[in-house]
Amino acid sequence: MERIISYPISALYMVIFGLTLVIFHPIQWICFNVFGYQAHKQSVSVLNLCLMRCTHILGTRYKFYNTELLPATGPTIVVANHQSMYDIPPIIWKLRRLHPKFVSKKELGRGLPSVSYNLRHGGSVLIDRKDRKQSLGAIKELGDYIERTGRCAVIFPEGTRSRDGNPKAFRMVGLKMLTRSAPSAQIIPVSINNSWKILRFGKFPYGLGARLEFTIHPPVPAAGCTDKTLEEIEATIGSAIKVSK
Repeated sequence: MERIISYPISALYMVIFGLTLVIFHPIQWICFNVFGYQAHKQSVSVLNLCLMRCTHILGTRYKFYNTELLPATGPTIVVANHQSMYDIPPIIWKLRRLHPKFVSKKELGRGLPSVSYNLRHGGSVLIDRKDRKQSLGAIKELGDYIERTGRCAVIFPEGTRSRDGNPKAFRMVGLKMLTRSAPSAQIIPVSINNSWKILRFGKFPYGLGARLEFTIHPPVPAAGCTDKTLEEIEATIGSAIKVSK
């Protein structure tokens, strides 16, 4: 029954979501090319707040836990499990004071209004997952960038999203590169729950009434980070993930 009800609601959501991306694309262009980085960053923050509001059409709700653990300034490395693209707007909005930048696959750098523009011009890096050398080079550049600017890198070490919420094993190579390139950073582990439920039926229609939860864990210094430390971070994130049956 939920799936049947979701068809007209999902159609409305897609229209509003698409219009939001189209409207903010020229806004981003103007902010970046006329007013510079700070204006562009503000436009991206507002865009992602609007994208979150769009999902309210689907009955989606958001809850962050332990936000007091977030540092006031960077550099920071946010490490999280990955369940869907709906993980991203809440992170951008809630962590906006830290200026989050993402490690994203290169395919997202073209063809998506607003999203692709921000990935290309907002400080994030695009990696070719089939090219290890290029990927590590790009991640090193991001680490150098946050070390220099005091901003925030966001990485999903699973490499690809979990379609049912069950966590996948972390691939640590990229995270290791970030910690080495930004030794003064604080690593912020984040556990994400239930964003996969928006896509529980596939690409269309959308799942209704999902409650997305983001649990922030105590920060870990990047300096002196060992393999054991990274394994402990993975275990910490996994401990707060609600495994689907």
